[in-house]
Amino acid sequence: MPVELTPDPSPDPTPYDAVLLLSFGGPEKAEDVLPFLQNVTRGRGIPDERLKEVGEHYYSFGGRSPINDQNRELLRALRDSFDEIGLELPIYWGNRNWAPYLTDTLRQMTADGVRRAVVIVTSAYPSYSGCRQYRENLADATAAVEGAPVIDKLRHYANHPGFVGSFIESTAEALSELPEGSAIAYVTHSIPTSMNATSGPDGNGYVTWHQDVAAEITAELERRTGTERRTDLVYCSRSGPPQVPWLEPDVNDHLEELAAAGVPGVAVVPIGFVSDHMEVIYDLDTEAAATAKKLGLPMARAATPGTDSRFVAMLRDLVVERAAAERGEQPPRPCAGQLGPGWDNCRPDCCPAPRRPGASASPESAAPAAKEPA
Repeated sequence: MPVELTPDPSPDPTPYDAVLLLSFGGPEKAEDVLPFLQNVTRGRGIPDERLKEVGEHYYSFGGRSPINDQNRELLRALRDSFDEIGLELPIYWGNRNWAPYLTDTLRQMTADGVRRAVVIVTSAYPSYSGCRQYRENLADATAAVEGAPVIDKLRHYANHPGFVGSFIESTAEALSELPEGSAIAYVTHSIPTSMNATSGPDGNGYVTWHQDVAAEITAELERRTGTERRTDLVYCSRSGPPQVPWLEPDVNDHLEELAAAGVPGVAVVPIGFVSDHMEVIYDLDTEAAATAKKLGLPMARAATPGTDSRFVAMLRDLVVERAAAERGEQPPRPCAGQLGPGWDNCRPDCCPAPRRPGASASPESAAPAAKEPA
């Protein structure tokens, strides 16, 4: 006798109870710097003396990373953006390496009755440190909190028009401050070449995505102005053992090359970063700017998305998109460039952990197991 099946219930119109903003974290005052760096490098045997050397980046800014304040501003902007369309989802905030810690945030979400949430990670590109490590942190924190909500991660968004469009405008503004014929240096955080080789589902994803984003910005600026200019993808914040190959060239070496080539100026565009955190204000606004000044090379730095309205609306729309997909719909998935939209779910073998001893003791960005690429 055939078994009569009960029809599936209609899909939940609101599959998520909340949104989680997940970021790297950073010290708030000088006394926080060493404990923060100890958190970042825990288990790697890096002596405190070395961490104190790295901490000088923070001490030169009063011991306070800008990243936490930038996340507070992003939270406010996201809540306002949600209100604009009547999206009634609470937004929580947790960090990997400093308060508010991710595990504590999950405890609060659980206490508040959240059962399923979608997470916005302040990292736009595929790599171990930019994606998989965040997923591992989420898994560890979820395992540590009884009854923790199920968490879904939004797709990679570096090639979303909201992210690319913000950089198109900020690059155009930077170029307007420079002489005719100035070059563009697209900058992101360097990572070991071995990490890039295994990034993304097919490898080389970290570099490929950056190249695609840079090409899209360049093409739009050329369309607007009719001007072709030199463009390069370069890197900052290299750290780790000197015998380990990292992506090159370094932005400072590149500036020297541009000056030697007689380039009249350069727009430095930090496409690897979501906001102006320590890697941007130190490695670019301090070190690279000093190099350009020494070389007599006019330099202007393009702004990161931060709380740009295009970027904030993009994050909100990605939440709506993912909720629609979870209801079984096929929502539009906007993207720019040639690679197509990012994937909702990562393959188990995607972006494996680097097999090497130790890791960088650097501040927040995309360095292996130590920095945030955003």
